[in-house]
Parts: sequence; structure tokens; C-alpha cells
Amino acid sequence: MIQSIETTGKTTEDALKAALAELGLTRDEVSVEIVTMPKSGFFGIGAVPAKLRVSFDDGRPEPRPAPEREKKPTADKKPAPERNPVSEKKPAAPKTPKAKGPAAPARAAESAAQPAGSREKEAETFLRGLLERMGVECTITIAPREGGGMDITLDGENMGAVIGRKGETLDAIQHLVNYTVNRGSDKHMHINVDAEGYRSKREETLVNLAHKMAAKVLKYKRSMAFEPMNSYERHVIHTALQDVEGVSTNSIGTEPNRRVVVNYERPAGEITESQRRDRGRRERNRSGRADRPAAPRPAPSEEREDRTAAPVEETAYVAPPPPPEDYTPPAKNKPQAREWC
Repeated sequence: MIQSIETTGKTTEDALKAALAELGLTRDEVSVEIVTMPKSGFFGIGAVPAKLRVSFDDGRPEPRPAPEREKKPTADKKPAPERNPVSEKKPAAPKTPKAKGPAAPARAAESAAQPAGSREKEAETFLRGLLERMGVECTITIAPREGGGMDITLDGENMGAVIGRKGETLDAIQHLVNYTVNRGSDKHMHINVDAEGYRSKREETLVNLAHKMAAKVLKYKRSMAFEPMNSYERHVIHTALQDVEGVSTNSIGTEPNRRVVVNYERPAGEITESQRRDRGRRERNRSGRADRPAAPRPAPSEEREDRTAAPVEETAYVAPPPPPEDYTPPAKNKPQAREWC
């Protein structure tokens, strides 16, 4: 029988690896259909993970459709006799009023009155049935927690299918267990589900990552953001950096792309990078003017000589030569002869 699951990942390869790890199959044994292509977004904001639909054959025979029964030929039925149009009405049976009562508060009181042992048994029963349907065999250890609640630890083989990518499957199992145990109860009991110490290892990794990010922020003096995380991992980051001087944290975005931003807290009196550049530019300009040699000024005597203009030589007036004796002036509106011109 053909079965299919849907997985997500940062890229299509990551989503395919997660699906193969969950199914325990190889690439040749499954068929892949891309539902959503990944989008990186703008500086990580608005990113969309890749979503794949992986189909595989579980080896079970497909149920055969029930064979249709052959209808036997029926003889021509005689027309039914007409019923009497006036039929006697039977008296309606009296309705018994239903007892109205607060059923929901009664259930809540019953569940609240349950002892802790019954809740542990209910959680264990639900987990065993869920893991059996997932095809995972493991041991379940339940221990009470100080201040209320309980810790459930899963140990066994093939825990990768229980943990999932970045603990997403483990978070889903924990959410289902909390919902099942606390359904209809006035007093909420928090149940923590862990597999092979994954949560403690993940918490240690997140704390180290938070301190490295804070060191980067202090070095480069600018804010930086983590990748999207769930609420528990964001809480670990906030707690790890709450006592670090020079940085502050806050969360931005919406689920499931909500992330933690580590902000640089500038101390009082510290100049910004733009102010430092402007100050350096002014100092370079000032030092360039001071090192530049001044232009030499002329002596006073030379200045006076330059101001006095040179004497202009006077030339005598030279009269034009007289016209020839046979020259006659031209008449009005008559052009002159070409020879004389």
C-alpha cells in the first residue's frame, strides 16, 4: 500500500534527509514531490522552509473492493393498494425532560481529584500506544519533578525518529502528552519528554552559541540575529545572555519564523562609527593644511615696481599721400573705377 509523509527543511536536501531518517529507507525506495520551494527571504526575514511529500510502499496489499452482488430479476410487482388517505394519528409519547447539570465542571473535578499516580499511568499508556504506532521500541522512565510536574525519559534504538529535525518531533510528542494528561483538568501539570538526554545537550549547545554570538556583537558593535527557534530554545538564549554586559536580547517575527536578536548596548560617551569617520576626516584635512608650505610673498620693492606701468613711446602723426593730379572724385550713386580701386 502506498503511504506518504510530509517533511520540512531549510533546503530540499535537508527535508529529504529528514524524511529518509524518519522512514529508515533509501532514496531509491521513495518518490519525492516538492510541495513548497524554500525561500531565503530578505536577510532571513520572511524565510519559508522547503516542504516535500515523500511516498513509499509499506509492503501491505491494497484492500480489494467488495464484489458487487448480482441482482436477481424480480417479477413484475403488482401495484400496491392505495392506502386510506385518512390515517389515524398516533398519540406522541411524552418527552422526558433531560436532567441539566454542569457536566464539564464535574469532569474537571473528577480529573482534578485524580492522584498523581493515575496521571503517570495515563501518560505512560498514551506514550506506549503512540510509539508502537511509530514503530519505535524503547523504555519509558517517569520521575516526578520538584515543584510539580513530571519528567519522562525515552531510551532505546532508533531515537532519531523520535527526536526529529532539531527536536521538532520530540516537541510534538511532548505537546500531545501534555494535552492528553491535562485535558479537562483545572490544575495544569507540565510534562517534559526527553530522549537520550537530547534536551540537555541541545541546551548546552544553545548556551555556547549564545555566548559566541554575544562576543561577535561586542567585537563588531552591531546587532545580530539567530535562526528561527521555538519558544523553549528562545527562552534558553534569553536566560544565557541576561547577565552579559553590553548586550540585550529581544524576539522578533511571528511563528514559526520567530527569532532572537542580540542588540549592542552602546556605553555612555562612546562615539559611533560615523562620528569616528567624520572626526578622522576633519583631522586629516587639518593636518594637510598645516603641512602644506605657504606661497612666497614678493618683496615690498618688487611690489612697487609691479604696480608702476611701463612708459609708452609716443609716435609722430604721418599724413596720407595726396591724390594724383588726374584724379576726379566719383559722382554720387556711381561706382568708382576698378583701376583706381
